[in-house]
Amino acid sequence: MQDTSPLTVVQAQLDAFNARDIDALMATYALDAEQFVLHGERLAQGHAELRPRYLARFQEPDLFARLLSRTVLGNIVVDLELINRNFPEGRGTLEMLCVYEVVEGRIRRASFAAGAMTVLAPAPL
Repeated sequence: MQDTSPLTVVQAQLDAFNARDIDALMATYALDAEQFVLHGERLAQGHAELRPRYLARFQEPDLFARLLSRTVLGNIVVDLELINRNFPEGRGTLEMLCVYEVVEGRIRRASFAAGAMTVLAPAPL
């Protein structure tokens, strides 16, 4: 990744997520990066905790994040995404607000707020 602007780093993160490329994804995060529920608990800290969280998510066959909107203000990038997921209830979508803080060309802190979950196809019985 040549360009380390916050916009480029967050787009590379989204592209790596959708490609399920764990190494490219980890390359967008600082070694000591932290993920939080927005205004809440810490979900993970550092690559050792981030990697297994993403690898578990990558097992979902329908996983894909579609960018609905993006705002960049200095080193902060805010994405609104609609994520295709495989829930226990079935295949569906989840609205997600993602707030990324980029420092020295890597995501240092990310916070997530989940919105509406919609089940599109119920799980087989």
